[in-house]
Amino acid sequence: MKKSILNRVAIPILLSCMIQGICALDIEIKGKVLQASDRSALEFVTVVLQTSDSAFVTGVVTDVKGEFAFNNVANGDYRLILSNIGYETLRVELQGENRNIDLKEILLEETSIALDGLTVTATNQTTRVDRRLIFPTDQQIKASTNGVDLLMQLGLPKVTVNPMNMAATLVGDGELQYRINGVKVELQDILALQPADIIRVEYHDNPGLRYGNAEVVLDYIVHRPETGGNGGLMSMNGFKRKFAFMNENLYGRINHKKSEFSFNYFMNYRDINSSWRDNEERFVLGDGTVLNRKEVGAPGQLQYLNNFVTTSYSYQNEKRMFNATFRYGNFNQPHMDFNGTLYNMSNPDDKVDMIDYSSSGSYRPAIDLYYQENLKNGQALVLNWVGTYNYTDNNRLYDESRNGVSLTHVNNHVIGKKYSWIGEAIYEKSFGANRLSGGVRHLQSYSNNTYINGFDYTTEMTQGETFLYTEFKGKVQKFDYVIGIGATRSYFSQANKNEDGYSNYTFNPRLTLQYALPGQSSIRLRSEVTNISPSLSELSAIDRTVDSLQIQRGNPFLDPYLRYYSQLTYNYRKGIFNLNAEGSFEYRPDAIMDEKFAEGNKIVQTWNNQQNAQMWTGLIGMRIGPVKDILQFSIRGGVRHFISNGNTYRHTYTNWYTISDVSANYKNAMLGIGVETNRDGFIGETMNGGENLHFITAGYTYKKANLSFIMFNPFVDNYRVKSENRSQYASYNRTMYIKDTSRFWTLRFTWNFSFGRTFNAAQKRLSNTDEDSGVMQTGK
Repeated sequence: MKKSILNRVAIPILLSCMIQGICALDIEIKGKVLQASDRSALEFVTVVLQTSDSAFVTGVVTDVKGEFAFNNVANGDYRLILSNIGYETLRVELQGENRNIDLKEILLEETSIALDGLTVTATNQTTRVDRRLIFPTDQQIKASTNGVDLLMQLGLPKVTVNPMNMAATLVGDGELQYRINGVKVELQDILALQPADIIRVEYHDNPGLRYGNAEVVLDYIVHRPETGGNGGLMSMNGFKRKFAFMNENLYGRINHKKSEFSFNYFMNYRDINSSWRDNEERFVLGDGTVLNRKEVGAPGQLQYLNNFVTTSYSYQNEKRMFNATFRYGNFNQPHMDFNGTLYNMSNPDDKVDMIDYSSSGSYRPAIDLYYQENLKNGQALVLNWVGTYNYTDNNRLYDESRNGVSLTHVNNHVIGKKYSWIGEAIYEKSFGANRLSGGVRHLQSYSNNTYINGFDYTTEMTQGETFLYTEFKGKVQKFDYVIGIGATRSYFSQANKNEDGYSNYTFNPRLTLQYALPGQSSIRLRSEVTNISPSLSELSAIDRTVDSLQIQRGNPFLDPYLRYYSQLTYNYRKGIFNLNAEGSFEYRPDAIMDEKFAEGNKIVQTWNNQQNAQMWTGLIGMRIGPVKDILQFSIRGGVRHFISNGNTYRHTYTNWYTISDVSANYKNAMLGIGVETNRDGFIGETMNGGENLHFITAGYTYKKANLSFIMFNPFVDNYRVKSENRSQYASYNRTMYIKDTSRFWTLRFTWNFSFGRTFNAAQKRLSNTDEDSGVMQTGK
């Protein structure tokens, strides 16, 4: 009887457990996304898996065949959300699934509506031939207060972040370009990004021809709420008696029907009273006289105030978009003051007092007009025009005196006015996984600069550059490739100097090959030829006095030159382990580099087309994490070897550097440590030293507010940056000190808010700017 009762109870329980165990088996969900109009495969479609109550599970992007898959998914009720720029967002309900699901072909309809509001919180990276798609985790989002903060969490191989300047820089040379949903923007726009709005970051470490000479492009893909708006503020202040420090930011966005209005203001202020420089110089004059002198610095003042304002309006309907942006930058540096004593090193009693005071001010308004037409069958047309006015007013006072009597007095004053415009047109056409693009870009600038130094001298210069290109991206089995061909025409002329100027035509090919290795690894070869034109400041046909022994002189006979560049990259990723290694070689025949020569009892500093410049680089980086979505660690090490073959000199220089950081994020708290050694640059005869920087940061987030404590250089008592020049006529070894940036701590408060959902604007793909003032600078 007992056995029968036991059987009646046990058997159903066992059967229930077995059924539950079977039902609990993990399943696979997969599918293929196609364009509805021509049934071609769609790459880079964001696919998010949610539970039926909208809780996030995981996210991926489609591959070159339009395919995606979710593995090891527990059975249950789910929702798939598929979105891509230029296509309608699609939702697919999956009810009570307990077996593998193959959705076969999923069709997306074209539209000019951008990405729907999504937030991806699972770590995921996808490598393409020209970019890497990175989904930040929920914890990385929580630990960040803006788009630059997020870069510190992601640990991208070639990008490093300076939390003092709130800016990202490249580990190597080259331009770092920011974009939001394909739009080229300024750093201040990235600082205004709310991390919760960021779906993914597209890290283009092999940008195409349409990106100009950018070495790396960071494109933040963000969602846009449908009504209402958002905004925020950031305030960062330092606390040290002789160092006033402020970074302030205020931003907002509001939408009404098909219109969007945005505003962004950023200010940074520094006032340092503990900066100085030490300098050793060696001069060989025209008569063979050799003079060695030493500058022993005394504390001086470094002060500047910069303001940036951006306002934007956009209108968008089903097929097209118009955007107008106004930018204004005001830069004011009333003090860059150096004091000291100059000693004749062969006779220390022969000394003079020295002052070297510089001040500068400028403002730069710009207007950016943009039009985009989304055509049928995967086609798009983009037009962009940017006009900029750049006004500068620079002063420099240099004096050498003994017993209060002036021996050498230099007072340089320069007023610069530069007008420029940039026009660009781009056409793109997708063929399934392949893409054809082509475009034309023209830059035209006019400058009028007045140099005052006891007499007035005015230069009027015109410079232009036209770039025409086409590029095709395709795939053959495991090979991805990009083939591009461009042509550049550049020209320059200077008024009243009929013999000066140039007109130059160059051919600019580009090739990228990437091969997918077993596992999550790949190898890529990139080669390109780009055109580099001299700056207007280098071309100015004027002389400017530097000090009692030196003159700076522009060279209107400079010619553009070509840059040949090849890079080999290896990427490996498995779980939380990421490895990146690369090597590159750069060759610049006829490169524009500095040179000096003796002219009587003076040394002339100028620029010339030299024989060639070469650079060999190597970089290896490793990142581990996030471990349990809490801890991550990264370290990068590299070497750069420079070779400068001038017309009268040859120099080599090798720089080794390391960058490492560790961060821990738990719930609403964050702790991070970063260490960076100096990354020096060398060109011609001059080495410009990088900075040794380390910092500790700790922060806590409560609802929409964050408070962070950051200490800079806690383990050194003096900050210094070194530079040197190896000229046979006038060499120097110089060190600049800023004592109060050591053991310097700041507090940063950030508050982000939002209300409602904003209108989902179409994605602007271009934005250009011209920041070159065209004015030649002097100073040591």
